[in-house]
Amino acid sequence: MRSNDHSTKCRESSVSSIFGFQGISAVVTFNINRYNNFSHRAYAQQEHGKDSTIVMVEKSTDELKHEIKTATDMEDYLTKNREHLLKGSLAEHLHMLLSQKNLRRADVIRGSLLGRAYVYRIFAGEKIPSRDKLIALAFGLRLSEEETMKLLKLSGNRELYARDERDALILFALQRHMTIMDANGFLLDHGLSILNTAKE
Repeated sequence: MRSNDHSTKCRESSVSSIFGFQGISAVVTFNINRYNNFSHRAYAQQEHGKDSTIVMVEKSTDELKHEIKTATDMEDYLTKNREHLLKGSLAEHLHMLLSQKNLRRADVIRGSLLGRAYVYRIFAGEKIPSRDKLIALAFGLRLSEEETMKLLKLSGNRELYARDERDALILFALQRHMTIMDANGFLLDHGLSILNTAKE
């Protein structure tokens, strides 16, 4: 019986940590379940007073690919991973980001250097922007590296690639929350083309 108990503990682990900051205590509990000895789903529960929220850690693309490769039932895969799949149109996703960031389209226009009419057409779903213009939108929306990657994937564009010099510089700018003007200056300093925000 002891070996069974030990095996069960190896398959499922629970780690609890208590963090204190600025007079606020947060209890974070991680429960990790392993599937096929490779992928896992992690849940974090935070408690503050009476409030309690559960946040799921997003699976990596490699984990999802592995699950597809080993799946015997695709319906089961889709059901288990529904929350990890990209959903909605580009326009819907942009509106969601706009709301999350508490920004107005005017803020995005200023921050992206894109034309007003062009941005409005993108948000209306009437225009699919080029990769450069999507990256410009990412700067306008003040997106993180991860949010920018998701935006590119959703639009069917190639993600930023760290082995590509120009992409690496753009990643550097995103990670440090640079403006698009600073990012373009950075690209010019390295003899590379700036993000194309010209009218089409």
